[in-house]
Amino acid sequence: MYETGALIYVMYDFFSSLSQGLRESFYDIGAGAVQFLPKLLIALVIFVIGWAIGSFLGSVVSQIIKSLKVDNLLRQVKVDDVLKRAGFNLDFGRFLGDIVEWFVVIVFLVASLDVFGLTQVTAFLNEVVMYLPQVIVAILILLVAAVIASAMQRIVVGAALAAGVKSANFLGSVTKWAIWIFAVLMALFQLNIAGPLIQTLFQGIVVALSLAFGLSFGLGGQQAAASFIEKMRDEMKPQK
Repeated sequence: MYETGALIYVMYDFFSSLSQGLRESFYDIGAGAVQFLPKLLIALVIFVIGWAIGSFLGSVVSQIIKSLKVDNLLRQVKVDDVLKRAGFNLDFGRFLGDIVEWFVVIVFLVASLDVFGLTQVTAFLNEVVMYLPQVIVAILILLVAAVIASAMQRIVVGAALAAGVKSANFLGSVTKWAIWIFAVLMALFQLNIAGPLIQTLFQGIVVALSLAFGLSFGLGGQQAAASFIEKMRDEMKPQK
């Protein structure tokens, strides 16, 4: 009889502790849900607003670029040929519009995640947001280089042909690729990719080109310099 009573007491104590633990767990879950749901709602509202604003601004930028007919200018300098080889189609308006859209979306995503106090995630996304303008600048550098390289190639070829130089096309190609190399180095430097190495390569290329032009001018101008010096000597001789 005593053992049965003790067993009943133990079971009662066990189930009492279990029910109390379950009540506390459900209370904690309910309290957490009450605190979490408003944050979730606020975060969703912020993100949806950001998505809508980003889509609108992206469409506006895309339409502006298309109205400026930037694609036609890029086709004239053969940028579309380069993109086709890489498997892409030329649509700079849509490309820039997508960048603007995702920039705005990520900014609002950072704000929405900040509601939950996710500091590490927001810090990473902040770095992404700060890096996107550098990507845009690097792209603009390459686009401007494409226009300048094509124009300078035509100018150099035309000037060389007018001067009777046989290697006019070669000089034009050298000019075009020199501009492209400088542009790629500048774009990589803008993206903070191997900055010290890019700076060293840039300085080395400048020095090499300076030496090449100096030697070409020096070797090509030897005869002219000798004729000039000889003429000056003749003029300085006393007349009899």
